[in-house]
Amino acid sequence: MQPSLQLGMFGANADGGLALTTVAERWRAAWPDVRAVALAADAGGLDFFLPIARWKGFGGETNARHHSFETLTLASALAALTQRLRVFATVHTPFVHPVFAAKAMATIDHVAAGRAGLNIVCGWNAPEFAMFGVAQQPDPYAQGRAWFDVYARVLAGDPAFDVDNAFFHLGGVEGAPVPVQRPRPVTMSAAHSPAGRAFAVDCAGTIFTTFVEIADGAATVADVRARSSGAIGVFTAAHVVCRPTQAQAQDYYHHYAVDCADGAALERHMAMKRATSGSHDPIAYAAHAKRFAGGAGTYPLVGTPDRIADELAAIADAGFGGVALSFVDYAGELPFFMDEVLPRLRSAGVRA
Repeated sequence: MQPSLQLGMFGANADGGLALTTVAERWRAAWPDVRAVALAADAGGLDFFLPIARWKGFGGETNARHHSFETLTLASALAALTQRLRVFATVHTPFVHPVFAAKAMATIDHVAAGRAGLNIVCGWNAPEFAMFGVAQQPDPYAQGRAWFDVYARVLAGDPAFDVDNAFFHLGGVEGAPVPVQRPRPVTMSAAHSPAGRAFAVDCAGTIFTTFVEIADGAATVADVRARSSGAIGVFTAAHVVCRPTQAQAQDYYHHYAVDCADGAALERHMAMKRATSGSHDPIAYAAHAKRFAGGAGTYPLVGTPDRIADELAAIADAGFGGVALSFVDYAGELPFFMDEVLPRLRSAGVRA
C-alpha cells in the first residue's frame, strides 16, 4: 500500500487563487476568509497550507494575484491559529536574504511547534525582479545553492562564519534560536526542468512539480528518485472542481476557465511562464490554455467525489507523496471536498 497521500491548500493567500477568471465568486483572499479556510482545513483533516509568493498581478480585467499576503508573515499567523496543519512559506531566493529567511523560519517553527515548512523558488517573473532592482541570473540555481548554503548553516546553529562568493559577501553570520525541526524545517523546491530537479535533490527534501497527464507524472517521479537514490519526496498540484455529478463539474469548469477566463491576464501569465520559469512541460502551454486559466497549468481534478478520489489514488500510485489543491472559491468548495472525497480516500487506503 502507498504511504498516506498528503493533501493541502495551494494559493489561498492570493486574489483569485490560481484561477484567472472573472466569475463573481472568484477568491478575494480577504484575511477573514483566508483565516477561516485555514482553520477549516486544520479541523477537517488536510495536511498543509502552501502559499504562492507574488509581488505583482497579471493585469487583465482582474489583475489576479496583485493582492496577496506575504508568506513568511502569513505562515507565522497561521502557525499561531492552527493545531496540526503544516504551514509553509514560499520564498524567492533573489528577493529575500538568506540570513533573514533563516531567522524568520526558525521563529515560525517555534510558533508552530515544529510544523513550519519552506518552499524555495529561485525566481522567474521579470517585472518582479525589476521591482526589487535585482538582475535575473543566467543560472538562477547557482544563486539558489549559494542562498541555501547560508540559510542551512544559520539554522544548523553554526558558529559565526563569513561568506565570500559570486552572490554573497557576508561577515560574522550567525543566528538563534535554531528551529524545533532539526536540522531545519521541511524544505520543498518548486521545479520541473532538469536543472530545477537537480537543485531540489541537492537542497530540498521534497520537489514540487507538475505534469500534463498522470503517466507523465510517473516518469517524472522515476527521474527524480533516480537522481536522489529514492531519498526525495515528490509533490504535485491540481485544481479542483468537485460536484455531485460529472456534468455539473464539467459545465462549471468550462464556465469559469473558458467562458469567463480573464483572457489578457491568461496570455500574460502563459507568456511569462513559457519564457522564463521552466515549471511546466512545454507542450502544456499550447495544448492546455484551459488549465492555465483554471489553475496555473496544474492538473485538473474535475468530476464527482468518486472520480476525483480515483484520480488522486492514481496520482499516489504514480509515486507522488502529496497534492496541493486550489479552488475557484476555497470557502465555498473546500467543505464538500473534505466531506465527500477524504472519506473515499481513507476507505481506499490512499490516506491513513
